[in-house]
Amino acid sequence: MSAAAEMARLREAVAAVRGAAGTRPRVGIVLGTGLGGLAEAIEAEVSIPYEDLPHFPVSTVESHRGKLLLGTLEGVPVVAMQGRFHRYEGYALAQIAFPVRVMKLLGADTLIVSAACGGMNPLWGPGDLVLLDDHINFMGDGPLTGPNLDELGPRFPDMSAPYDPGLQKAAAAVAMAEGIVLRRGVYVAVTGPQLETRAEYRMLRAMGADVVGMSTVPEVIAARHMGLRVLAVTVITDQCLPDALEEADVPTIIATAQAAEPGLARLVRGVLGGLDGGRPDPGPA
Repeated sequence: MSAAAEMARLREAVAAVRGAAGTRPRVGIVLGTGLGGLAEAIEAEVSIPYEDLPHFPVSTVESHRGKLLLGTLEGVPVVAMQGRFHRYEGYALAQIAFPVRVMKLLGADTLIVSAACGGMNPLWGPGDLVLLDDHINFMGDGPLTGPNLDELGPRFPDMSAPYDPGLQKAAAAVAMAEGIVLRRGVYVAVTGPQLETRAEYRMLRAMGADVVGMSTVPEVIAARHMGLRVLAVTVITDQCLPDALEEADVPTIIATAQAAEPGLARLVRGVLGGLDGGRPDPGPA
């Protein structure tokens, strides 16, 4: 698909969202596995099923509700994905990036990403929140493959600091004030949907990763291509220690993410409340 055709698809989706909601979001939020409940804290103006939006992928994962929410959180206008998309569902990474690009064109200048992950750092445990300060793309592809969308960003975007230092500092301050355990580490993105073998966990850990998951990185790359500031926080839902590896239990993984959600919600709300004192950026309509 040409760059012009993709931009036309993006504008069509943006027009549909703007036709349903008057909110001009400042912050985009992606809610991952077991973490969709944070959406309940949003004072929503409108909730739009993905299937009602032109060219949007549709969530096929049971724990992802598949809705786009527009409203306010801590006084900040937001657009939130209540459920995301994954390579293992059969989507190309450019399709996964599509909603993030829509968020940018709607007016967002910041992206907050949450996800569930497996923990490979032996000093951390299930339920811990991890603030990402770097990542490894091990998906074998990237969302910027193909014609560059020059209107959105450069052909070769810099990735020396994919996660915004200022937002990381703000998140750390909120965690300290709220008594939330907040680790800081490196996320490695894999394709899935199968979980890793013991040998693969050893390899990924040796590469320098602390946690592993099947999302986040494509969205972050797309966001940085467009100049968005990014904050990403993952929840460790299971320990992936090759010498003490237990069979994965998906219901337990989802329950662990849900149990950690109140802390994640306090963290995100605290960060949003600190953006210019929580005052929305009026900007142009």
